[in-house]
Amino acid sequence: MIDISEKDTIIRIATASGKIKLKKETIERIINKQVEKGDAFTVAKVSAISAVKKVPDLIPFCHPIPITNVAVDFKVEDNIIKAICKVKSIAKTGVEMEALTGVSIALLNLWDVVKMYEKDKEGQYPSTQIYDIKVEEKIKKQ
Repeated sequence: MIDISEKDTIIRIATASGKIKLKKETIERIINKQVEKGDAFTVAKVSAISAVKKVPDLIPFCHPIPITNVAVDFKVEDNIIKAICKVKSIAKTGVEMEALTGVSIALLNLWDVVKMYEKDKEGQYPSTQIYDIKVEEKIKKQ
């Protein structure tokens, strides 16, 4: 672990995003709340918030920090859903890993709740993919 003892405690904000490619029919099911496992966006949002809080358990060199806010949003574009996770803290170290973890888990949970609609006849996922996970913005406020 890096020693952050001498760093100032300030407001830290990070926003991460990522995309999942799904069949258009699957996205229609999500929008119309016709997914058998439940409301896909709610499942993904709650799982992302939970994951953000567990980052030090999942990524060993991350410091446990107080999370003051997590916001998860989704944007639908044709056959792609973009997930955005914004994390805030008042801490000595940033929240980029928390935001990246949140968006990753949101996307994984979207895949999980719709996988039955994405499989082909052989049980494979020929077009489903998660990609373009990145930090969109990092802010430090004194």
